[in-house]
Amino acid sequence: MKNGLVVLFVFGLSALLQSCGDSCEHTVTYTYYEPVYTSLETFRTAVELEAPIDISVPGRIYFKNNYLYINETGKGIHVIDNKDPENPNKVGFVNIPGNFDLAAKGNFLYADSYIDMVILDISNPNEITEVARMEDVFPHHNQWGTFVDAELGLITEWIETEAVEVLGTDCDEVQPEIIFLSDALAIRNETASFASAPSNNPGVGGSLAKFTISGDHLYTIDDHQLQVLDISSLGNPVVGEKVHIGWGIETIFPYRQNLFIGAQNGMHILSLENPDLPNLLSTYEHVNSCDPVVVENDIAYVTLRSGSGCQGFTNQLEVIDIADLREPKLLKIYPMENPWGLGIDNDILFICDGPAGLKIFNAKDKLSIDDHLLAQYESVRGIDVIPSNNVLMLIAEDGLYQYDYGDVEAIRQLSFLPIIPQNQ
Repeated sequence: MKNGLVVLFVFGLSALLQSCGDSCEHTVTYTYYEPVYTSLETFRTAVELEAPIDISVPGRIYFKNNYLYINETGKGIHVIDNKDPENPNKVGFVNIPGNFDLAAKGNFLYADSYIDMVILDISNPNEITEVARMEDVFPHHNQWGTFVDAELGLITEWIETEAVEVLGTDCDEVQPEIIFLSDALAIRNETASFASAPSNNPGVGGSLAKFTISGDHLYTIDDHQLQVLDISSLGNPVVGEKVHIGWGIETIFPYRQNLFIGAQNGMHILSLENPDLPNLLSTYEHVNSCDPVVVENDIAYVTLRSGSGCQGFTNQLEVIDIADLREPKLLKIYPMENPWGLGIDNDILFICDGPAGLKIFNAKDKLSIDDHLLAQYESVRGIDVIPSNNVLMLIAEDGLYQYDYGDVEAIRQLSFLPIIPQNQ
């Protein structure tokens, strides 16, 4: 496997030619994924603030000190001056290879870059610079794993390739060999090793966040565990404990002195009484489904969404009483179309409900939320939202929408910043 080729599935075989002896030639046609390597030096020296570019494939969103930071999936972060939400202004793009998540506190923004953590100085968003890097913090960066070869570098892409091979064998019937993805990755592992003056308050992330900040700690999640980082010295984080939680971990939301973690099979509540080692208080279980969660006062709002990545078929909003954190109780279930991200601000509930669009509810009466729909924008296929200071920031399939909800009886759109697909 030193050549880095990973065979995934053999889909054709024919025994075509028979020679004079007892041997036959068999032609095997198969597909495989061939890895593309990037040297460690290349991706570790690539972080740079560049001129603004079009938003093409948005991911996580984050709001800090009147600036919006929007992840361009796998590539970096768009920096948007949002002092005037009616006229958002793109001021730059921070090129960060392998970036998917982000969080910020004080003058510093923390972002993943494949297996590393990058620390950026954002005291002047027009002159963002990398000030530190923590190497090998995220050895399992995504669902494929992140593979490092001492000589070739980091695998940053897989290219599907078709090949034909002529095999000389005896004349017994030859069966095609099937190597499934999990086996292929296991084979590959045999030769790889994982290797201005803003306040000091953290910013605000969306409900689909995998990075969050509480107090002097940054918490990040992968599929099954929580990583703790001490950021009491903001520019010099210290890697702390890893806390195993369970499978299918998806989102993280801080509230008061607790973390609420959305998983495909439920919501986990962790106490931050000891912030260096969060303690699991309880788990509220539900059917398998994609599961972001937001919290306000003693109520958690969880949306469940069907989708291939979550292997579920449920689409609904669940309202959960968390007055006793050790015994969360379901209050009410509301059917939804296909809900994604959500947000809550002073009992105003925002839900990105797939084909049904953006829904805005008065959620003061937890048992009759569906009777208090304030507004619905059916054409807005939202992904995630951040409500803050009466402004809703929403990233959708086609762009960034912003709404003024200061007067819930007269919610109005403030602006729209379009997404430009890469092939246009």
